[in-house]
Amino acid sequence: MEISSYELFEVPPRWVFLKLETDTGLVGWGEPIVEGHARTTVAAVSEIIDNYLIGKDPLDIERHWQAMYRGRHFRGGPILMSSIAGIDQALWDIKGKHYDAPIYDLLGGRARDRIQIYQWIGGDSPAAVADAAVSEVENGYNTLKMAPIGQFRRIDSPETVNKACERVAAVRDAVGDSIDIAVDFRGRVTKGMAKWAATEMDEYDPMFYEEPLLPEHFEALPDIAAHSKTPFASGERIYSRWEFKHTIDNGLVDIIQPDPSHAGGISETKKIANMAEAADIQVALHCPLGPIAFAACVQLDMSVHNAINQAQNLDIHDPTNNEHLAYLEDPTVFDFKNGYVTPPDGPGLGIDIDEEYVRRQSQTELDWQNPIWYHHDGSIAEW
Repeated sequence: MEISSYELFEVPPRWVFLKLETDTGLVGWGEPIVEGHARTTVAAVSEIIDNYLIGKDPLDIERHWQAMYRGRHFRGGPILMSSIAGIDQALWDIKGKHYDAPIYDLLGGRARDRIQIYQWIGGDSPAAVADAAVSEVENGYNTLKMAPIGQFRRIDSPETVNKACERVAAVRDAVGDSIDIAVDFRGRVTKGMAKWAATEMDEYDPMFYEEPLLPEHFEALPDIAAHSKTPFASGERIYSRWEFKHTIDNGLVDIIQPDPSHAGGISETKKIANMAEAADIQVALHCPLGPIAFAACVQLDMSVHNAINQAQNLDIHDPTNNEHLAYLEDPTVFDFKNGYVTPPDGPGLGIDIDEEYVRRQSQTELDWQNPIWYHHDGSIAEW
């Protein structure tokens, strides 16, 4: 069996799907994307496949991963690692179909039966975000994630910190103590503000603080942790086991959040998770992407002992008339119940792509870019 051809599709809202074909008719799908850099990622994926993968046996995944990573002088970073990630997912999809087994069976079998899923909530006021929280609990979620505030100045006021706390307090009051609430700082705050805000929000018992600092400032995390009882989580902007090594070895976070569409795919993310297990660090895979990326995450969650929760941005509880799940022939394939998803039991990723729908959607003109934010003095703020 050989890799014979491939196609790449840019589809709404901001995703890239890879179809990898073999000369035997087996097809694998992956989701290589760096949000806001779709065209760049497409070009990188094409370079890798055209210059290396065509004509190779798709079952030799580890050899291919090493070749894609080590076969060029320059390596790593979001574009190259996300390109490798999507290809790796497609190779695992082919391998699972070849052996008629879910990917988690090929990774050693199940470590669990299902994985807890969390839902993002937002709103323009404490009351609005509290209403959103109640609605999602009614939809079946028992873990929620929210941003405490849109933007902090580098050193902000008590009023701003109080507003952030009011949002978290409103959600806690609305849903009670049985619901987990993760608070996402999104790397938008400086060390001084993270220390201040985390200390004040501890009162409302968050499940964890996500990205309290950007990865380039991780060395300051112990200082912030000394002022807070809440676990820290981060890792969506780290792309390989070598980048995670310092974070894991030094216990800088309690939960790592690699993204299998950014951090080298299924192969690399499994190795990162195993490194974290040895350091008693938990895993909550990052995934604000499409159903292919989510399927890769769920396959990994089944085989990763220290996985505790799974991100999603698909409204997985409601597959009916769901534009994000419409890319699947069976939008109900992810069985959501009581806040958990049970993995598909089909071969490979366990999903079947509605290729006709993908092709129609790929005709949509796309150029998704995140906004650029500014502080009050005109300087650039973190988005």
